[in-house]
Amino acid sequence: MARLAVDPAFVVGALDRRLFGSFVEHMGRCVYTGIYEPGHASADPDGFREDVLALVRELGVTAVRYPGGNFVSNYRWEDGVGPKDQRPRRLDLAWRAVEPNQFGTDEFVAWSRKAGVDPIWAVNLGTRGIAEAVELLEYCNLPAGTATADRRVANGAPEPHGIKVWCLGNEMDGPWQIGHKTAEEYARLAEETANAMRRVDPGIEFVACGSSNRHMPTFGDWERTVLERTYDLVDHISLHAYYEPKDGDQQSFLAAAEDMDRFIDSVVATADHVKALKRSDKEITLSFDEWNVWYQARFPGELGLDVREVGPLIEDTYTVDDAVVVGSLLITLLRHADRVKIACLAQLVNVIGPIRTEPDGRAWRQSTFHPFALTAKHAGSTVLRTEVAGPDIETAAYGRVPALWSTATYEESTGEVVLFVVNRSETDKVDLEVPLQPGLRVVEHLALYDDDRSAVNTAEDPDRVVPRRVDGTEVINDSCTATLPPASWHMIRLSPGGTR
Repeated sequence: MARLAVDPAFVVGALDRRLFGSFVEHMGRCVYTGIYEPGHASADPDGFREDVLALVRELGVTAVRYPGGNFVSNYRWEDGVGPKDQRPRRLDLAWRAVEPNQFGTDEFVAWSRKAGVDPIWAVNLGTRGIAEAVELLEYCNLPAGTATADRRVANGAPEPHGIKVWCLGNEMDGPWQIGHKTAEEYARLAEETANAMRRVDPGIEFVACGSSNRHMPTFGDWERTVLERTYDLVDHISLHAYYEPKDGDQQSFLAAAEDMDRFIDSVVATADHVKALKRSDKEITLSFDEWNVWYQARFPGELGLDVREVGPLIEDTYTVDDAVVVGSLLITLLRHADRVKIACLAQLVNVIGPIRTEPDGRAWRQSTFHPFALTAKHAGSTVLRTEVAGPDIETAAYGRVPALWSTATYEESTGEVVLFVVNRSETDKVDLEVPLQPGLRVVEHLALYDDDRSAVNTAEDPDRVVPRRVDGTEVINDSCTATLPPASWHMIRLSPGGTR
Protein backbone atom coordinates (compact mmCIF):
# COMPACT_ATOMS: atom_id res chain seq x y z
CA MET A 1 0.00 0.00 0.00
CA ALA A 2 1.22 3.51 -0.87
CA ARG A 3 -0.10 6.67 0.73
CA LEU A 4 -0.12 10.01 -1.11
CA ALA A 5 -0.52 13.23 0.85
CA VAL A 6 -1.76 16.40 -0.84
CA ASP A 7 -3.24 19.61 0.53
CA PRO A 8 -4.09 22.91 -1.20
CA ALA A 9 -2.14 24.72 1.52
CA PHE A 10 1.17 23.24 0.31
CA VAL A 11 1.93 24.97 -2.96
CA VAL A 12 4.78 24.51 -5.45
CA GLY A 13 3.81 27.54 -7.51
CA ALA A 14 1.49 29.04 -10.08
CA LEU A 15 1.24 27.08 -13.32
CA ASP A 16 2.42 29.02 -16.37
CA ARG A 17 0.33 27.58 -19.21
CA ARG A 18 3.33 27.90 -21.54
CA LEU A 19 4.55 24.74 -19.86
CA PHE A 20 2.22 22.97 -22.33
CA GLY A 21 4.19 24.15 -25.34
CA SER A 22 5.46 22.25 -28.36
CA PHE A 23 7.92 22.68 -31.21
CA VAL A 24 7.77 22.97 -35.00
CA GLU A 25 11.06 22.67 -36.87
CA HIS A 26 11.80 22.49 -40.56
CA MET A 27 12.86 18.88 -40.15
CA GLY A 28 11.44 15.84 -41.87
CA ARG A 29 7.68 16.13 -42.35
CA CYS A 30 6.86 18.36 -39.42
CA VAL A 31 6.02 21.32 -41.68
CA TYR A 32 5.55 19.95 -45.19
CA THR A 33 2.76 17.31 -45.25
CA GLY A 34 2.54 17.83 -41.49
CA ILE A 35 0.97 21.16 -40.57
CA TYR A 36 1.16 22.51 -44.14
CA GLU A 37 -0.06 20.68 -47.23
CA PRO A 38 -1.79 22.70 -49.95
CA GLY A 39 -3.96 20.40 -51.99
CA HIS A 40 -4.83 18.12 -49.08
CA ALA A 41 -8.55 17.42 -48.78
CA SER A 42 -8.63 19.21 -45.42
CA ALA A 43 -6.36 22.14 -46.39
CA ASP A 44 -7.71 25.64 -45.83
CA PRO A 45 -7.00 28.52 -48.27
CA ASP A 46 -3.60 29.05 -46.61
CA GLY A 47 -2.61 25.42 -47.13
CA PHE A 48 -2.89 24.51 -43.44
CA ARG A 49 -4.27 21.04 -42.76
CA GLU A 50 -7.50 21.48 -40.81
CA ASP A 51 -7.41 17.88 -39.57
CA VAL A 52 -4.03 18.59 -37.96
CA LEU A 53 -5.19 21.95 -36.59
CA ALA A 54 -8.09 20.19 -34.89
CA LEU A 55 -5.73 17.71 -33.25
CA VAL A 56 -3.36 20.49 -32.15
CA ARG A 57 -6.26 22.27 -30.45
CA GLU A 58 -7.35 19.01 -28.81
CA LEU A 59 -3.78 18.41 -27.62
CA GLY A 60 -4.02 21.65 -25.66
CA VAL A 61 -0.76 23.17 -26.87
CA THR A 62 -0.37 26.77 -25.70
CA ALA A 63 2.90 27.91 -27.32
CA VAL A 64 5.03 26.61 -30.19
CA ARG A 65 8.75 27.19 -30.74
CA TYR A 66 9.88 27.82 -34.34
CA PRO A 67 11.76 27.41 -36.75
CA GLY A 68 14.35 25.27 -34.92
CA GLY A 69 16.12 23.44 -33.59
CA ASN A 70 19.33 22.78 -35.48
CA PHE A 71 17.66 24.09 -38.62
CA VAL A 72 17.73 27.67 -37.35
CA SER A 73 21.53 27.84 -37.18
CA ASN A 74 21.88 28.21 -40.94
CA TYR A 75 18.43 29.63 -41.75
CA ARG A 76 17.97 32.89 -43.64
CA TRP A 77 14.58 34.16 -42.49
CA GLU A 78 14.33 36.46 -45.52
CA ASP A 79 14.10 33.37 -47.77
CA GLY A 80 10.73 32.48 -46.23
CA VAL A 81 8.84 35.74 -46.74
CA GLY A 82 7.34 37.48 -49.77
CA PRO A 83 5.86 36.01 -52.96
CA LYS A 84 6.20 32.24 -52.85
CA ASP A 85 7.19 31.94 -56.50
CA GLN A 86 10.20 34.15 -55.78
CA ARG A 87 11.46 32.30 -52.70
CA PRO A 88 14.75 30.40 -53.15
CA ARG A 89 15.31 26.70 -52.63
CA ARG A 90 18.27 26.21 -50.31
CA LEU A 91 20.18 23.33 -48.79
CA ASP A 92 19.54 23.00 -45.06
CA LEU A 93 22.86 22.00 -43.53
CA ALA A 94 21.30 20.66 -40.32
CA TRP A 95 19.28 17.85 -41.87
CA ARG A 96 20.75 17.91 -45.41
CA ALA A 97 17.39 18.47 -47.08
CA VAL A 98 16.45 20.98 -49.77
CA GLU A 99 14.25 23.59 -48.08
CA PRO A 100 11.62 24.98 -50.51
CA ASN A 101 10.80 27.98 -48.27
CA GLN A 102 7.10 27.80 -49.08
CA PHE A 103 6.34 28.10 -45.37
CA GLY A 104 8.07 30.82 -43.37
CA THR A 105 7.61 33.61 -40.85
CA ASP A 106 4.24 34.99 -41.93
CA GLU A 107 2.78 31.54 -42.57
CA PHE A 108 3.82 30.32 -39.14
CA VAL A 109 2.28 33.35 -37.43
CA ALA A 110 -0.95 32.83 -39.40
CA TRP A 111 -0.95 29.12 -38.51
CA SER A 112 -0.32 29.94 -34.83
CA ARG A 113 -3.31 32.26 -34.73
CA LYS A 114 -5.55 29.55 -36.20
CA ALA A 115 -4.16 26.96 -33.79
CA GLY A 116 -4.65 29.30 -30.82
CA VAL A 117 -1.00 29.16 -29.73
CA ASP A 118 1.64 31.76 -28.95
CA PRO A 119 4.69 31.62 -31.23
CA ILE A 120 8.14 31.38 -29.64
CA TRP A 121 10.90 32.44 -32.04
CA ALA A 122 14.51 31.31 -32.30
CA VAL A 123 17.12 33.48 -34.03
CA ASN A 124 20.13 32.23 -35.96
CA LEU A 125 23.28 32.77 -33.91
CA GLY A 126 25.18 30.08 -35.80
CA THR A 127 25.90 31.48 -39.27
CA ARG A 128 24.37 34.91 -38.58
CA GLY A 129 24.30 37.38 -35.70
CA ILE A 130 23.15 40.69 -34.21
CA ALA A 131 22.10 42.54 -37.36
CA GLU A 132 19.97 39.73 -38.76
CA ALA A 133 18.29 39.09 -35.39
CA VAL A 134 17.43 42.78 -35.04
CA GLU A 135 16.02 42.89 -38.57
CA LEU A 136 13.85 39.82 -37.93
CA LEU A 137 12.50 41.37 -34.73
CA GLU A 138 11.80 44.64 -36.55
CA TYR A 139 10.00 42.70 -39.28
CA CYS A 140 7.86 40.88 -36.72
CA ASN A 141 7.15 43.43 -34.00
CA LEU A 142 7.37 47.02 -35.24
CA PRO A 143 4.46 48.93 -36.77
CA ALA A 144 4.75 50.28 -40.28
CA GLY A 145 7.20 53.10 -40.77
CA THR A 146 10.60 51.45 -41.12
CA ALA A 147 11.92 49.66 -44.20
CA THR A 148 11.85 46.19 -42.61
CA ALA A 149 8.43 46.60 -40.98
CA ASP A 150 7.10 48.00 -44.24
CA ARG A 151 8.31 44.82 -45.93
CA ARG A 152 6.00 42.81 -43.66
CA VAL A 153 3.12 45.14 -44.52
CA ALA A 154 3.86 44.71 -48.23
CA ASN A 155 3.79 40.93 -47.69
CA GLY A 156 0.20 41.14 -46.44
CA ALA A 157 0.57 41.55 -42.65
CA PRO A 158 -0.31 45.17 -41.81
CA GLU A 159 -0.29 44.63 -38.04
CA PRO A 160 2.82 43.62 -36.05
CA HIS A 161 3.08 39.94 -35.21
CA GLY A 162 3.85 40.75 -31.57
CA ILE A 163 6.19 37.83 -30.84
CA LYS A 164 6.94 37.94 -27.12
CA VAL A 165 9.50 35.17 -26.47
CA TRP A 166 12.81 34.94 -28.38
CA CYS A 167 15.40 32.17 -28.14
CA LEU A 168 18.98 33.34 -28.58
CA GLY A 169 20.14 30.54 -30.84
CA ASN A 170 19.84 26.78 -30.38
CA GLU A 171 22.13 24.23 -28.69
CA MET A 172 25.21 26.33 -29.30
CA ASP A 173 27.19 24.07 -26.95
CA GLY A 174 26.80 21.13 -29.34
CA PRO A 175 29.60 20.32 -31.83
CA TRP A 176 26.89 19.15 -34.26
CA GLN A 177 25.52 22.71 -34.39
CA ILE A 178 26.36 24.84 -37.41
CA GLY A 179 28.29 27.73 -35.89
CA HIS A 180 29.03 25.85 -32.63
CA LYS A 181 30.69 28.11 -30.06
CA THR A 182 32.49 27.92 -26.77
CA ALA A 183 30.59 29.16 -23.74
CA GLU A 184 32.57 32.41 -23.76
CA GLU A 185 31.97 33.01 -27.48
CA TYR A 186 28.26 32.31 -27.19
CA ALA A 187 27.80 34.33 -24.01
CA ARG A 188 29.35 37.42 -25.61
CA LEU A 189 27.21 37.10 -28.76
CA ALA A 190 24.01 36.42 -26.79
CA GLU A 191 24.70 39.42 -24.56
CA GLU A 192 25.15 41.80 -27.47
CA THR A 193 22.23 40.35 -29.45
CA ALA A 194 19.85 40.66 -26.48
CA ASN A 195 21.03 44.20 -25.80
CA ALA A 196 20.41 45.23 -29.42
CA MET A 197 17.03 43.48 -29.68
CA ARG A 198 15.79 45.19 -26.52
CA ARG A 199 16.44 48.53 -28.25
CA VAL A 200 13.85 47.45 -30.82
CA ASP A 201 11.28 46.04 -28.40
CA PRO A 202 11.93 46.41 -24.64
CA GLY A 203 8.96 44.21 -23.74
CA ILE A 204 10.20 40.90 -25.13
CA GLU A 205 11.49 37.91 -23.16
CA PHE A 206 14.75 36.11 -23.93
CA VAL A 207 15.77 32.47 -23.57
CA ALA A 208 19.52 31.92 -23.39
CA CYS A 209 20.94 28.61 -24.62
CA GLY A 210 21.71 26.21 -21.82
CA SER A 211 23.20 22.76 -22.27
CA SER A 212 21.86 20.38 -24.91
CA ASN A 213 21.61 17.75 -22.17
CA ARG A 214 23.01 17.25 -18.70
CA HIS A 215 25.59 14.74 -19.94
CA MET A 216 27.44 17.29 -22.09
CA PRO A 217 31.07 17.65 -20.94
CA THR A 218 30.57 21.41 -20.46
CA PHE A 219 27.31 21.09 -18.49
CA GLY A 220 27.19 23.38 -15.48
CA ASP A 221 30.17 25.44 -16.51
CA TRP A 222 28.33 26.41 -19.69
CA GLU A 223 25.32 27.71 -17.76
CA ARG A 224 27.51 29.60 -15.31
CA THR A 225 29.55 31.27 -18.05
CA VAL A 226 26.51 32.23 -20.12
CA LEU A 227 24.54 33.61 -17.18
CA GLU A 228 27.44 35.56 -15.76
CA ARG A 229 27.35 37.66 -18.95
CA THR A 230 23.63 37.65 -19.75
CA TYR A 231 21.94 37.51 -16.31
CA ASP A 232 20.57 41.05 -16.41
CA LEU A 233 19.34 40.70 -20.02
CA VAL A 234 17.69 37.28 -20.27
CA ASP A 235 14.64 35.85 -18.54
CA HIS A 236 15.04 32.10 -19.00
CA ILE A 237 17.75 29.54 -19.69
CA SER A 238 17.00 26.50 -21.83
CA LEU A 239 17.25 22.76 -21.15
CA HIS A 240 16.89 19.90 -23.66
CA ALA A 241 16.51 16.18 -22.95
CA TYR A 242 15.39 13.10 -24.84
CA TYR A 243 14.92 9.60 -23.43
CA GLU A 244 14.91 6.06 -24.79
CA PRO A 245 15.51 2.55 -23.41
CA LYS A 246 19.20 1.66 -23.24
CA ASP A 247 20.41 -1.92 -23.68
CA GLY A 248 16.91 -3.27 -23.13
CA ASP A 249 16.64 -1.71 -19.67
CA GLN A 250 12.95 -0.90 -19.67
CA GLN A 251 12.79 -0.35 -15.91
CA SER A 252 15.30 2.51 -16.02
CA PHE A 253 13.45 3.94 -19.02
CA LEU A 254 10.19 3.98 -17.06
CA ALA A 255 12.07 5.94 -14.36
CA ALA A 256 13.61 8.45 -16.82
CA ALA A 257 11.91 11.32 -15.00
CA GLU A 258 14.65 10.94 -12.38
CA ASP A 259 17.15 12.30 -14.91
CA MET A 260 14.92 15.23 -15.84
CA ASP A 261 14.31 16.01 -12.17
CA ARG A 262 18.03 16.07 -11.38
CA PHE A 263 18.74 18.10 -14.51
CA ILE A 264 16.28 20.80 -13.43
CA ASP A 265 17.66 20.87 -9.88
CA SER A 266 21.20 21.34 -11.20
CA VAL A 267 20.32 24.18 -13.55
CA VAL A 268 18.33 25.96 -10.84
CA ALA A 269 21.32 25.63 -8.49
CA THR A 270 23.67 27.07 -11.11
CA ALA A 271 21.34 29.97 -11.93
CA ASP A 272 20.95 30.77 -8.24
CA HIS A 273 24.73 30.60 -7.77
CA VAL A 274 25.13 33.33 -10.41
CA LYS A 275 22.31 35.27 -8.77
CA ALA A 276 24.24 35.19 -5.48
CA LEU A 277 27.48 36.23 -7.15
CA LYS A 278 25.75 39.22 -8.69
CA ARG A 279 23.90 40.13 -5.50
CA SER A 280 20.79 40.22 -7.68
CA ASP A 281 17.13 40.17 -6.71
CA LYS A 282 16.19 38.84 -10.16
CA GLU A 283 15.34 35.14 -10.55
CA ILE A 284 16.13 33.29 -13.79
CA THR A 285 13.47 30.77 -14.75
CA LEU A 286 13.76 27.73 -17.00
CA SER A 287 12.59 27.00 -20.53
CA PHE A 288 12.65 23.23 -21.06
CA ASP A 289 12.06 23.83 -24.72
CA GLU A 290 12.90 20.38 -26.08
CA TRP A 291 11.83 17.20 -24.30
CA ASN A 292 10.39 13.88 -25.38
CA VAL A 293 10.99 10.19 -25.93
CA TRP A 294 13.25 9.79 -28.97
CA TYR A 295 14.81 6.54 -30.16
CA GLN A 296 18.08 8.18 -31.15
CA ALA A 297 19.78 4.81 -31.58
CA ARG A 298 17.72 4.43 -34.78
CA PHE A 299 18.91 7.78 -36.20
CA PRO A 300 22.00 7.54 -38.46
CA GLY A 301 23.20 11.05 -37.62
CA GLU A 302 23.26 14.11 -39.82
CA LEU A 303 26.19 12.94 -41.94
CA GLY A 304 24.43 9.64 -42.48
CA LEU A 305 21.72 11.44 -44.45
CA ASP A 306 21.86 11.97 -48.21
CA VAL A 307 21.05 15.36 -49.69
CA ARG A 308 17.41 15.01 -50.67
CA GLU A 309 14.01 16.64 -50.90
CA VAL A 310 12.11 17.06 -47.63
CA GLY A 311 10.81 13.67 -46.55
CA PRO A 312 10.28 11.36 -43.55
CA LEU A 313 12.80 11.59 -40.72
CA ILE A 314 12.72 10.16 -37.16
CA GLU A 315 9.02 9.29 -37.31
CA ASP A 316 9.07 7.16 -34.17
CA THR A 317 5.91 5.17 -33.51
CA TYR A 318 5.16 5.32 -29.78
CA THR A 319 4.16 2.48 -27.48
CA VAL A 320 2.21 2.32 -24.23
CA ASP A 321 5.44 2.51 -22.25
CA ASP A 322 6.50 5.58 -24.23
CA ALA A 323 3.22 7.29 -23.33
CA VAL A 324 3.70 6.44 -19.64
CA VAL A 325 7.19 7.98 -19.74
CA VAL A 326 5.90 11.12 -21.49
CA GLY A 327 3.27 11.41 -18.77
CA SER A 328 5.94 11.07 -16.08
CA LEU A 329 8.14 13.72 -17.72
CA LEU A 330 5.20 16.11 -17.77
CA ILE A 331 4.62 15.38 -14.09
CA THR A 332 8.25 16.37 -13.48
CA LEU A 333 7.81 19.70 -15.24
CA LEU A 334 4.73 20.40 -13.12
CA ARG A 335 6.63 19.49 -9.96
CA HIS A 336 9.02 22.33 -10.82
CA ALA A 337 6.36 24.85 -11.82
CA ASP A 338 7.92 27.45 -9.55
CA ARG A 339 10.96 27.61 -11.87
CA VAL A 340 9.95 25.96 -15.16
CA LYS A 341 7.83 28.53 -16.97
CA ILE A 342 8.11 27.31 -20.57
CA ALA A 343 8.37 23.76 -21.90
CA CYS A 344 8.08 22.41 -25.44
CA LEU A 345 7.30 18.81 -26.34
CA ALA A 346 9.49 18.21 -29.37
CA GLN A 347 8.18 17.98 -31.96
CA LEU A 348 4.50 18.50 -32.75
CA VAL A 349 3.76 16.49 -35.91
CA ASN A 350 5.42 13.42 -37.48
CA VAL A 351 8.98 14.12 -36.26
CA ILE A 352 8.85 12.28 -32.89
CA GLY A 353 5.46 13.95 -32.54
CA PRO A 354 2.24 13.08 -30.72
CA ILE A 355 0.42 13.64 -34.02
CA ARG A 356 1.10 11.61 -37.17
CA THR A 357 -0.05 12.22 -40.73
CA GLU A 358 0.00 10.60 -44.14
CA PRO A 359 0.76 12.79 -47.17
CA ASP A 360 -2.60 13.39 -48.86
CA GLY A 361 -4.08 11.08 -46.23
CA ARG A 362 -5.09 10.61 -42.63
CA ALA A 363 -4.00 12.18 -39.35
CA TRP A 364 -4.13 10.42 -35.98
CA ARG A 365 -3.09 10.55 -32.33
CA GLN A 366 -0.05 8.65 -31.15
CA SER A 367 -0.13 7.02 -27.71
CA THR A 368 1.87 9.95 -26.28
CA PHE A 369 -0.87 12.37 -27.31
CA HIS A 370 -3.17 11.28 -24.51
CA PRO A 371 -1.28 12.02 -21.26
CA PHE A 372 -0.25 15.41 -22.64
CA ALA A 373 -3.76 16.34 -23.78
CA LEU A 374 -5.43 15.28 -20.54
CA THR A 375 -2.86 17.06 -18.38
CA ALA A 376 -3.12 20.26 -20.42
CA LYS A 377 -6.91 20.14 -20.28
CA HIS A 378 -7.40 19.39 -16.60
CA ALA A 379 -4.39 20.83 -14.75
CA GLY A 380 -5.47 23.63 -12.41
CA SER A 381 -3.84 27.01 -12.00
CA THR A 382 -1.77 26.07 -8.92
CA VAL A 383 0.60 23.12 -8.59
CA LEU A 384 0.62 21.38 -5.20
CA ARG A 385 3.27 19.37 -3.42
CA THR A 386 2.65 15.67 -3.10
CA GLU A 387 4.40 13.38 -0.63
CA VAL A 388 4.30 9.64 -1.19
CA ALA A 389 5.10 6.88 1.29
CA GLY A 390 5.27 3.65 -0.62
CA PRO A 391 7.39 1.01 -2.32
CA ASP A 392 10.65 1.67 -4.15
CA ILE A 393 12.05 0.08 -7.30
CA GLU A 394 15.64 -0.70 -8.25
CA THR A 395 16.98 0.80 -11.47
CA ALA A 396 20.37 0.29 -13.08
CA ALA A 397 20.53 3.91 -14.23
CA TYR A 398 19.26 5.82 -11.18
CA GLY A 399 19.56 3.48 -8.22
CA ARG A 400 16.66 2.96 -5.84
CA VAL A 401 13.77 5.31 -6.62
CA PRO A 402 10.09 5.57 -5.62
CA ALA A 403 7.73 3.39 -7.64
CA LEU A 404 5.15 6.19 -7.75
CA TRP A 405 5.85 9.56 -9.36
CA SER A 406 3.20 12.19 -8.77
CA THR A 407 2.01 15.76 -8.75
CA ALA A 408 -1.28 17.52 -8.18
CA THR A 409 -2.98 20.77 -9.14
CA TYR A 410 -5.66 22.89 -7.53
CA GLU A 411 -8.22 25.25 -9.03
CA GLU A 412 -9.38 27.72 -6.40
CA SER A 413 -12.48 28.82 -8.33
CA THR A 414 -13.94 25.29 -8.35
CA GLY A 415 -12.11 23.60 -5.48
CA GLU A 416 -11.06 20.82 -7.86
CA VAL A 417 -7.90 18.86 -7.11
CA VAL A 418 -6.37 16.78 -9.92
CA LEU A 419 -3.83 14.05 -9.20
CA PHE A 420 -1.37 12.88 -11.85
CA VAL A 421 0.38 9.63 -10.88
CA VAL A 422 2.59 7.11 -12.65
CA ASN A 423 3.39 3.63 -11.40
CA ARG A 424 6.93 3.21 -12.70
CA SER A 425 7.31 -0.42 -11.68
CA GLU A 426 7.19 -2.68 -14.71
CA THR A 427 6.20 -5.72 -12.66
CA ASP A 428 4.13 -4.79 -9.60
CA LYS A 429 0.79 -3.12 -9.09
CA VAL A 430 0.49 -0.55 -6.29
CA ASP A 431 -2.56 0.01 -4.11
CA LEU A 432 -2.87 3.73 -3.48
CA GLU A 433 -4.61 5.60 -0.68
CA VAL A 434 -5.04 9.39 -0.75
CA PRO A 435 -6.43 11.07 2.41
CA LEU A 436 -8.67 13.95 1.35
CA GLN A 437 -10.24 17.03 2.82
CA PRO A 438 -13.89 16.39 3.74
CA GLY A 439 -16.38 16.75 0.90
CA LEU A 440 -14.16 15.80 -2.05
CA ARG A 441 -15.44 13.11 -4.37
CA VAL A 442 -14.01 11.34 -7.42
CA VAL A 443 -15.27 12.95 -10.62
CA GLU A 444 -13.15 10.92 -13.01
CA HIS A 445 -10.26 8.47 -13.00
CA LEU A 446 -8.60 7.88 -16.38
CA ALA A 447 -5.63 5.57 -16.84
CA LEU A 448 -3.31 4.61 -19.66
CA TYR A 449 -1.86 1.10 -19.54
CA ASP A 450 -2.16 -2.15 -21.46
CA ASP A 451 -1.35 -5.84 -21.07
CA ASP A 452 0.61 -5.37 -24.30
CA ARG A 453 2.96 -2.55 -23.38
CA SER A 454 4.35 -2.48 -26.93
CA ALA A 455 0.95 -1.65 -28.44
CA VAL A 456 0.86 1.39 -30.75
CA ASN A 457 -1.62 3.49 -32.68
CA THR A 458 -1.56 3.42 -36.49
CA ALA A 459 -3.53 4.96 -39.33
CA GLU A 460 -5.45 1.67 -39.62
CA ASP A 461 -6.02 1.36 -35.87
CA PRO A 462 -5.74 4.92 -34.47
CA ASP A 463 -7.46 4.12 -31.17
CA ARG A 464 -5.61 0.96 -30.18
CA VAL A 465 -4.00 2.85 -27.27
CA VAL A 466 -6.37 5.23 -25.50
CA PRO A 467 -7.02 6.17 -21.87
CA ARG A 468 -9.56 3.99 -20.13
CA ARG A 469 -12.07 4.93 -17.47
CA VAL A 470 -11.38 3.31 -14.10
CA ASP A 471 -14.60 2.61 -12.22
CA GLY A 472 -13.25 1.13 -8.98
CA THR A 473 -11.84 4.34 -7.53
CA GLU A 474 -13.85 5.45 -4.50
CA VAL A 475 -13.78 7.86 -1.58
CA ILE A 476 -14.42 6.07 1.70
CA ASN A 477 -14.05 7.82 5.05
CA ASP A 478 -12.45 10.80 3.30
CA SER A 479 -9.79 8.68 1.62
CA CYS A 480 -9.51 7.95 -2.10
CA THR A 481 -8.34 4.43 -2.93
CA ALA A 482 -7.23 3.02 -6.28
CA THR A 483 -5.16 0.20 -7.69
CA LEU A 484 -2.43 1.23 -10.14
CA PRO A 485 -1.27 -1.51 -12.55
CA PRO A 486 2.41 -1.81 -13.50
CA ALA A 487 3.72 0.76 -16.01
CA SER A 488 0.62 2.94 -15.90
CA TRP A 489 -0.27 6.64 -16.03
CA HIS A 490 -3.26 8.02 -14.10
CA MET A 491 -5.31 11.19 -13.80
CA ILE A 492 -7.76 11.34 -10.87
CA ARG A 493 -10.06 14.36 -10.64
CA LEU A 494 -11.49 15.21 -7.23
CA SER A 495 -14.12 17.86 -6.71
CA PRO A 496 -16.50 19.07 -3.98
CA GLY A 497 -19.80 17.30 -4.53
CA GLY A 498 -18.36 14.92 -7.13
CA THR A 499 -20.32 12.04 -8.55
CA ARG A 500 -18.80 9.12 -6.63
